[in-house]
Formats: sequence, structure tokens, C-alpha cells
Amino acid sequence: MRANYRFRLPALAALALAFAAPQASASGDWEWYIAPYIWAAGISTDLSVEQPPVNGSNDDDFADVVDKLDGVFEAHLEGQNEQWGMFGDITYLGLASEEDRPAFNTETDTDLRLFELAAVWSPGEGRYQGWDLFGGLRYVDVDFTADFDPVNPAFANSNFKFGESYSDFMLGARYTIPMSDRWSLTLRGDGSWGDTDGTLGASAMFAYKGDMGAWLFGYRYLTGEFKRNDSDLDITLSGIEVGYGFRF
Repeated sequence: MRANYRFRLPALAALALAFAAPQASASGDWEWYIAPYIWAAGISTDLSVEQPPVNGSNDDDFADVVDKLDGVFEAHLEGQNEQWGMFGDITYLGLASEEDRPAFNTETDTDLRLFELAAVWSPGEGRYQGWDLFGGLRYVDVDFTADFDPVNPAFANSNFKFGESYSDFMLGARYTIPMSDRWSLTLRGDGSWGDTDGTLGASAMFAYKGDMGAWLFGYRYLTGEFKRNDSDLDITLSGIEVGYGFRF
């Protein structure tokens, strides 16, 4: 069943976007913005393997993440008219770390790629205000490697690799509250299901509008459960997000 989802879910997302595009073009002019951003996220991982039996977890705040950072890239692109829109979001995070534990020492390497593509429907009046409903694709690519070096020389070293891609159908909603001519607050919640055992996301973002765009800052949370054969990997990211949206 999981293999069927891999082909079906991207097709469903493309179908939703294909439906939204002609509706959008018939509903007025588009307004676009692109926002490079920094997600100062702490990351928590929980790994469980049946054979060989391995259980381990990590809980790093953002200061720890910076020390382990191998690479990062994050950007959001969105366009809307009065009723329809679409957005794409990409996050890449690479981490490498070493840790000494009482029973063994570990070396881990994590590469996380997160991509979202969705169609947006705004049932209220005006763009970027009131309710937005969205649906599309959330694609997650996880590469996780762990080397376990036991302190007791009687035990052999072991190595674990978790590399898998997941395609989910994503549904969500957000509500934008105008606070003044320049300030607004957007609350968002979403979930996705398909190849994963489920991902859940939430955020609260303030926007301060300028002449060329808007400053964006707030808090974002995302958690997901990923399975592969006899291994489970839970990943949670949460922290402050800051960016600038260039309007065009």
C-alpha cells in the first residue's frame, strides 16, 4: 500500500494545483512574494530499531544545532489574487554530531529536506486576510546515519542508516488578523498523511509591511513519524522563524 501512495499523492497534489490555476487566472491580478527565512529550530529525534535492537534519542536546542550545522537553505514563494492562490516552501537542514554516552559513543549525520506545494482558496474578501484553506503535497526526504561505538571492547561496533523519501497529501488552514495598516498576525495549522504515519505543523507569524515587502517573524512547530521496514524515526522541529518577503 505504501508504494501506491508514492505515485498517487503527487498526482493528487498536481491535480489540485491544476484546478486552482485556471480559477485563479479568472479572478483578477496576482500578487507574489518570495521570502528567504531562517528557522532557528531546535530538533528532537527518537530512533527505534528492531534488528539489531537499538533505541536512542537526541534533543538539541538551537544553540546545539548551530554547532552541528552542515548546511541550511529555507525559502517560501507564494502568489494570490482575491480568491485563489498557491505556495511552495522548501527547507534543507544538514546536521553532524558526536556524543559520548555511558555505554557507547555515537556519531550521527542527519539530512532533512522538506518541500511543500499547495493550492490556496480564500473564501473571504481580500487577499492575505481572513481564512485561507489549502491542500497539496508535503514531501519529506530523510537521510540519517548513526555509528555506535561501545565503551566495552567486548561488543562490536554497529552502524545504522535510515534513508527514505515520503510523499503525503497535506491539508491545512490559516487565519490572518489585520492589526493595523502595517501589522498583521497569521495563525496556521496543518497535517499530512500518506507515506508517513502523519505529520503535524503549526505556526504563529507576525508581519510588518514596508514599501517593498514585509518583515516576517514568529514561531513554527513541525513533527512527523517516519517508518522503514523494522525501524521508526520520529523528528520534531520547533523554534523562532524570521524572514523578509519581497513583493513583486
